Amino acid sequence: MAASADRRVGGAGVSEELDSAGLRLNELLAEAGLEPLDTALAGRFEDYLSLIIRWNTRVNLTSIRDKGEILKRHFVESIACARALPEGIKTLLDFGSGAGFPGLPIALCRPEIAVTLAESQGKKSAFLHEAVRVVEVGAKVYAGRAEELGVQFDCVTLRAVDKMGLAVKAAGKLVRPGGWLAVMTTGGELGALKDAAGAGFIWRETVLLPGGAERVVAVGLREVSLLD
Repeated sequence: MAASADRRVGGAGVSEELDSAGLRLNELLAEAGLEPLDTALAGRFEDYLSLIIRWNTRVNLTSIRDKGEILKRHFVESIACARALPEGIKTLLDFGSGAGFPGLPIALCRPEIAVTLAESQGKKSAFLHEAVRVVEVGAKVYAGRAEELGVQFDCVTLRAVDKMGLAVKAAGKLVRPGGWLAVMTTGGELGALKDAAGAGFIWRETVLLPGGAERVVAVGLREVSLLD
C-alpha cells in the first residue's frame, strides 16, 4: 500500500511509471476511443485488480481469471458506464454489486457521486469492504438485499445480476422520480429488460460498450412513479 500511496501523490503530474496492468488498462481505453486515466487514478485501478486476483482464489468474485480479460470486460466496460452517466447525479446505488462492477469504478471515476455498493452475499460484501479500504474511495457497502434499503437514489446501476428481469423491476422502484436507471446488458436482452423496468422510464440512446459482443449500457429517466 505504501507504494501505491506514493504513486498517488501529486495526481496527474506524478512521474512514477505504472506497472503493466495500469499501462494495459490505458491502452485498452485508448483502443476503445476513451480517454486514458491519469497516473494516480490508473494506479488505484491497479490496486483494485491485484485485490481481485488475490481474493478470487478463495471467493468466486468473477469467472474471468485472466488479468487482461478482467481489465477488458470488467474495468473498461465499467469506466465506459461511468462516463455515460448523466451529469448532476449525487447518489448512486450499485444493485447486486458482486466484485464492485460497475459501482466501484464509478466511485473512482466520478468522485462527486456518493456510491452505495449493495451485495447480499457475505463473502462478496466482505471483499467490497476491503476494496473500498484498499483503493481509498468514499463508497459505502450495504451488506444485504438492495430492495431492503428503503431509500431512493438519483441513479441505480445493474450488471450481470441473477434473474436480471426481476432485478431490474426491483431496481426501478429504487430510482427517485427524475432519476436514472443504468442497465449493462446485451442488445438482445435489452428490450425485455426495458419492459421489466416499466413504462415510467424514458430511455436515452443506447451506448455500445467496448469489446463487441453487442454489450451495451442503456440509461433511462424515471419520469413518473412506478406502480408495485
